[in-house]
Amino acid sequence: IAQHLAATDREHIHVINAGDGRHAHPTQGLLDMYTIRHYKRDFTKLTVAVVGDVLHSRVARSQLHALATLGVPDIRIVGPKTLLPTGVEQMVGKGRLRVCHDLRDGLKGADVIMTLRLQNERMQGALLPSTQEYFKSYGLTQAMLALAKPDAIVMHPGPMNRGVEIDSAVADGRQAVILPQVTFGIAVRMAVMAMLAGA
Repeated sequence: IAQHLAATDREHIHVINAGDGRHAHPTQGLLDMYTIRHYKRDFTKLTVAVVGDVLHSRVARSQLHALATLGVPDIRIVGPKTLLPTGVEQMVGKGRLRVCHDLRDGLKGADVIMTLRLQNERMQGALLPSTQEYFKSYGLTQAMLALAKPDAIVMHPGPMNRGVEIDSAVADGRQAVILPQVTFGIAVRMAVMAMLAGA
């Protein structure tokens, strides 16, 4: 639709990308950055770990782009090789992104942990032995969270698969900012629409 509208050369038509397949989800990226700014203020001093199915995640692409744009010096993507895209370093820039296949490595000293769900509906072939094995290696539990900074925040774009990418004790714990993240999403998306409407 966006390509068709662009081809008609109508300057007064605004298109908001609210998520397109595996490519990008800019409004989610905006609300995630707003959430981080609310809790952490200065992006230029943060260590951010993006954990999970980065390969199939449109959210991850928007998050990585936004984190790099805002000057986050230490961005880590964490997951099994089968769920990380090739050439992901080019998305962020040399020296700022670290790929970790060990969850402990990726979470150590993190200020922000962004967990991503397994997108089974987009997977072709057997990319994982099982969801139980995935949780054992990459599930965010309280023991794993303890490796991050004591004031680290935990985010999730939803929908959440408890017991797969995140343990309920973490999702409902004091470091989780998932519910405020959802609330901020409404305000951020309203702001995008108001801006485009010229309000």
